[in-house]
Amino acid sequence: MFRVLNKLFDNNQRDVAQIVKTIVQPVNALEEETMKVEDLAAAFMELRRRVQEGGESLDDVIIPAFALIREAGRRSIGKRHYDVQLIGGYALHKGRIAEMRTGEGKTLVASLALALNALEGRGCHLVTVNDYLARVGAEENGLLFRTLGLTVGLSSRELQPAQKQAAYACDITYVTNSELGFDYLRDNMAQSREALSLRADFPLNFAIVDEVDSILIDEARTPLIISGAAEKATDLYYVYAKLIRRLKKGLPAEPGVRTEPTEDYTIDEKSKQVHLTEQGISKIERLLSLNDLYSPESMEKAHMITQAIRAAELYKREKDYIVNAEGEVIIIDEFTGRSMPGRRYGEGLHQAIEAKEGVKIENENQTLATITYQNFFRLYSKFAGMTGTAKTEEKEFLDIYGSDVLVIPTNRPVIRKDAEDLVYRSKMGKYRAVVEEVKTMNASGRPILIGTASIVTSEQLSGLLTDAGIPHSVLNAKFEAQEASIIAQAGRSGTVTIATNMAGRGTDIKLGGDSESIIGESIEQQLGISRFSPEAENFIKAISREDPEAAHLGTLIPGITPEFIAQAQQLHADVKADHERVKELGGLHIVGTERHESRRIDNQLRGRAGRQGDPGSSRFYVSFEDDLMRLFANDRVVAMMDRLGMDDTQPIEAKMVTGAIEKAQARVEDRNFSTRKQLLEFDNVMSKQRDTVYAQRREVLLGPDEDVEESTEGMIADFVDMQLATYVPIEQNADAWDIEGLQTAVLDAVPQLEGFDFEGLRSRTPAEVQNALLQAVADAYDARKDELGPTMLNSLARYVLLQVVDQHWKEHLHSMDVLRQGIGLRGYGQRDPFTEYKFEATNMFNEMIDTLKGEVTKFVFRMQFGQSA
Repeated sequence: MFRVLNKLFDNNQRDVAQIVKTIVQPVNALEEETMKVEDLAAAFMELRRRVQEGGESLDDVIIPAFALIREAGRRSIGKRHYDVQLIGGYALHKGRIAEMRTGEGKTLVASLALALNALEGRGCHLVTVNDYLARVGAEENGLLFRTLGLTVGLSSRELQPAQKQAAYACDITYVTNSELGFDYLRDNMAQSREALSLRADFPLNFAIVDEVDSILIDEARTPLIISGAAEKATDLYYVYAKLIRRLKKGLPAEPGVRTEPTEDYTIDEKSKQVHLTEQGISKIERLLSLNDLYSPESMEKAHMITQAIRAAELYKREKDYIVNAEGEVIIIDEFTGRSMPGRRYGEGLHQAIEAKEGVKIENENQTLATITYQNFFRLYSKFAGMTGTAKTEEKEFLDIYGSDVLVIPTNRPVIRKDAEDLVYRSKMGKYRAVVEEVKTMNASGRPILIGTASIVTSEQLSGLLTDAGIPHSVLNAKFEAQEASIIAQAGRSGTVTIATNMAGRGTDIKLGGDSESIIGESIEQQLGISRFSPEAENFIKAISREDPEAAHLGTLIPGITPEFIAQAQQLHADVKADHERVKELGGLHIVGTERHESRRIDNQLRGRAGRQGDPGSSRFYVSFEDDLMRLFANDRVVAMMDRLGMDDTQPIEAKMVTGAIEKAQARVEDRNFSTRKQLLEFDNVMSKQRDTVYAQRREVLLGPDEDVEESTEGMIADFVDMQLATYVPIEQNADAWDIEGLQTAVLDAVPQLEGFDFEGLRSRTPAEVQNALLQAVADAYDARKDELGPTMLNSLARYVLLQVVDQHWKEHLHSMDVLRQGIGLRGYGQRDPFTEYKFEATNMFNEMIDTLKGEVTKFVFRMQFGQSA
């Protein structure tokens, strides 16, 4: 009955059926006619003319556009869009999240929505999680886009502003999420139009976010921050790293057991927080000769000591970070297992870890510009996303981004077999069972992918497999350079691959291996030619398609020999034969060594097997010593195992245990969602302020002289009004006015009013006082314009506005950081911290704006070229 009801009310199935009827079938009907079109670029540019000049919408031309894009794919890269890929392309065009299984060709799906939206000429961004995926996507789909007459760019961190301008000026730009966000922030710190990276006209028009759950869910807890060095002594971190070794970790208070925590401090692994006990505070005060650790002058010391304890107890080497050969502490992304060079923990935590490891401490940074991913992507006129796992997070996508999830059917049915979890008493019992299963599977020749959650686990398992005599490859944050080749060949018979977190890898595991990747590596290694050169790409694809023209295309590559061409053809034949062999053996087998705190990550690991109708299987191995089970699972299950006398050789496979795991994951997901939501709520307060400042700044940077002059005059008038409100308030009699104070304040900013009769203002009404003073300042401004010339004055005003805004915005961000760190203490006074934060932040912003107007006025009237103000 429930299946019938689910089918009856399944909006997803209804939406898919509607798209098939209105989009897929009409596009298919045009296919034969489109195949006869000789010049696809000319036909596509005609659609652009209809959109830009004829007033037609993208929806008006979507059917012929999709037909042309599909034909361009067939001609340029030998890939014809499946019907289900047309469904995905339409969903992306409509700003939805497309959930597509691994191996369903998301890269090709994106080409439909990107090319269609490029018809408007406003620029489109394909946002990926790493540079490799951005480069490969730009290269692969670049041929398709250029066949349609579109331009394609790639933005990366090593490019100069002029090169970035060229990349973003293209119809379609591939870029990583972090680089795109930093480009936006840097643009809002630029001092000239030439320093901009993004388009000046439509900087954030349309974006497709690949691995959208990884970027907008997993990474959303960490805001993007551009920092500059702050003036703070770093040697103290070394001192406190040594000091905390004299402190003892205790147990927290527990109802019915102990009323007070024990020893000097306690830790909360779930929230990654540290709490000093009264005993610990007294010991620290004695060791540092302090009267009060939490006095205003010692608050910074308390903060640094807390971070030192967190670094020692809660952040583990090889799991949370690595130390590279240069002695740098590099954060490891907990969801993808990748290293994140350039990213640093905030609030002194990174420095505390560097002190713990005994490496050079980099200067602590001060925030110069910041934005969360949530608020950044909401700046786009339209944005969409695609991933293999999004439906479980649909509520968050709807609440925060206004985007729902459409689950796209697979091109072929999924026949992968997912076995129940096996749960062991201890980690070592679990690892021994994993090795035994790998040994059995490997003996049959099946390829095996082992997923781990940390570098420590991957290296521990690698040692056990080595001891067992099982050849294998390891992929983790230490070996990212080999990522593509390791993953591409993980489907070959007899292959065993250990990978730390498979989320967002972006490389398909093909049964039998990937002949294109193997041949491409041979071309680079033997010939020294990029596999992405047009000649090499044409040759590689011809070999993989078994095109009779392959040998001829090979001769177009400098230095290639007939022997190399024959070798490439044999490599492809071997891979093809191995593909059939692996299929007969049962396909790729997935072994999960522990459950991740997010169900999506587990699903992504499983999704590596069974692509495009291939056979495959998966099983997770869990122990009660795993972090997830230890922190969140039900203790009664462990007690039951003890009562039954079960040892490490006896796994349990019960719904009660599976239920405990699922509940633990759901609790962690809820906690993480709360963290992201709280981060967004606080950032929303700053978002309005940031929008105001950045809009003003952009107007000054890019606007004509008339707009700059208008902004400057407006600020000067506001400054005068503020002084009047302060010194000659309307509600007071003239006798109570502080004319002397008014004179001092105004002359400090506008010395040209030295001869103005301030004392004579006493005999006038408030309105007359305002008119007289505003007119005097306007006359002084006109005199200043005559002195410097209109062009010079506007250049001066533009420079002053940018400099003053940047300086005060930087100081405001620092004040906001301080406010954010301490606002939680308001809760002890029965006041809502968030309400207090909004109130304080609004007052601080208004004060900043008032100060800014005074500074601009002072600089405009006082600054002399070649002299200080």
